[in-house]
Amino acid sequence: MRVMGLDVGSKTVGIAISDELGWTAQGLETLKINEEANSFGFEQIGKLIKEYQIEKVVVGFPKNMNGTIGPRGEASQRYANELESRFGITAILWDERLTTMAAERVLLEADVSRKKRKKVIDKMAAVMILQGYLDSKN
Repeated sequence: MRVMGLDVGSKTVGIAISDELGWTAQGLETLKINEEANSFGFEQIGKLIKEYQIEKVVVGFPKNMNGTIGPRGEASQRYANELESRFGITAILWDERLTTMAAERVLLEADVSRKKRKKVIDKMAAVMILQGYLDSKN
């Protein structure tokens, strides 16, 4: 059973998938979207769900540090609901506070250039979101 992890932003969606046993998360791609133009990349995500036989999607849920839900959290909730209604799969909201910062720190420590960091940060955040979920289940 494979699980997909998504780090949803207003311009990109970082995508990660689990191995078949559901133990480890690997980064797959970063999808460009345009929230203002209502272009959310669902067609490409649907292709990946089919190709990798995804049974569950874990969507990063950015809460405020005090636990409240702001505009980005509400956008993630809408995204998860849309995934469920379009593809008939379970979408789980996963608290992602600080995952992007943690991904940035890992890339900085690995001495990755700013230009390269920008290209992989969302995919890496998706890996951290998905791995956190997988670790909680195993």
